Amino acid sequence: MFRTAELGRKVSREEFDAVAASLRIEILELQQQLRTADFPTLFVFAGVDGAGKNQTINLLTEWMDPRWISACAYSAPSDEERERPEFWRFWRDLPPRGRIGLFLRSWYSAPVLDHAYGRSSENELIRRLDRIVGFETALAEDGALILKFWLHLSKDAQKRQLKRLAADARDSWRVSEADWEHWRMYDQFIGAAERTITRTSTGHAAWTIVEGEDQRYRELAVLTTFRDAAARHLRHRALLRETRNQMHATLPSSVTIPTEPDAGGGPLRRIQPSILDTLDMTLDRSKEEYDAELARLTARLNILYREAKALGISTVVVFEGWDAAGKGGAIRRITRALDARDYQVLPIAAPTDEERARHYLWRFWRYLSRAGRITLFDRSWYGRVLVERVEALASEDQWRRAYAEINTFEQHLAEHGIILVKYWLHITKDEQARRFEERQTIPYKRWKLTDEDWRNRDKWDAYEVAVNDMIEKTSTSSAPWTLVPANSKRHARLQVLETFCQRLKTAIAAAETGKKAGRKRKS
Repeated sequence: MFRTAELGRKVSREEFDAVAASLRIEILELQQQLRTADFPTLFVFAGVDGAGKNQTINLLTEWMDPRWISACAYSAPSDEERERPEFWRFWRDLPPRGRIGLFLRSWYSAPVLDHAYGRSSENELIRRLDRIVGFETALAEDGALILKFWLHLSKDAQKRQLKRLAADARDSWRVSEADWEHWRMYDQFIGAAERTITRTSTGHAAWTIVEGEDQRYRELAVLTTFRDAAARHLRHRALLRETRNQMHATLPSSVTIPTEPDAGGGPLRRIQPSILDTLDMTLDRSKEEYDAELARLTARLNILYREAKALGISTVVVFEGWDAAGKGGAIRRITRALDARDYQVLPIAAPTDEERARHYLWRFWRYLSRAGRITLFDRSWYGRVLVERVEALASEDQWRRAYAEINTFEQHLAEHGIILVKYWLHITKDEQARRFEERQTIPYKRWKLTDEDWRNRDKWDAYEVAVNDMIEKTSTSSAPWTLVPANSKRHARLQVLETFCQRLKTAIAAAETGKKAGRKRKS
């Protein structure tokens, strides 16, 4: 794989100077076009120690306007980063559309290092690399231009380079004992690198292997690859926009959900049954039973959440449901049992300009709390497959691929040990109408009712189809949906609390079992 990158290719000063001036103008002009583009550009640099990764990043910021570039280099994760899923810090640092992000020692560093040092098996390396492919695929399908450069040196060339840097007073600080240790482990690192590049070089995020010993050759290779790839991507995105606009011009203004007359001659009903139709909407609790159970479950939740906090277990709670289904009331019954310092409630509305400039999952990644805390989402990332689908705010391609993206996101949370509790609060259409009318007559509830709520009722069938698809495609073993019949607020609130307590109890038991097993292994 690396043989062609060990040929000792060189570019003379005269050859470099002959093309540098015009190339720099091309690069600057491309950056200006990228500033108004509908996608971000990501440079990922990896490779052999001493191959010139830092110098190449410095060159890029020198040749282009640095105001529209961000550079991120990662070391061992901090306490704050370790308390969140591994990819949290990478999602956090993603550049918005129109910007360029330079990533050094990125999401590839830990998998390669761990495998080279023998800290991870072949199967574990493959699992981690497949997770990277999923991450890059989500970004690329959202439009991102991803350029990955592996800067390579032969073992002899790496030794020469490290010696040269160590002998230069200006660069000696760049060479550490770890660099020499990695040189001694050269074969192990190259083996891990070959597996990594083979597994993660995809059509939308391909690796470019660049010989790194000659500085001028290396710089020209990176710059010309960027120039050509950026120009192609700009043309490709323009063609996509043109095609999309032509398709929109020929599409009907609305899509009708298949229906058939009700047997009794009443209003139209959907042909396909929904999973929501299986819920028993008559479930209720008496006032006395509700008060007693509410007090018991509130006390139980308080104890369990404090136990989870002591174990460093984080929780994410997602509330979705029809307008007026009681999401806010259920959230308040949970937060009554918690210390205000240990949770945050996030009402999710339309994305801000900052959020629209990035992948739709970015804003949810950035909200993930540290260990032991609880985050409650009043609506969530499921907006992509619900309101954005039904209201045509996302293209069909976008919302169809969102199911897999959401499952991957939630798998990240589960594998990090975060408890994910997802509720769909379901009410009938008649019950929603009753609650809407009630809100109109009660002054302190009137603000909750908007014209949009009434408009959404006209698309009830379309939303029901979307909800059914959402549950079918995203209710997994690690992140199941809890469907809550909510015509009775008393029943809904108690079911929410009961489910939450059970999930906490299960996670606490698993964590304590894991701690005991760990102590036995040490002894």
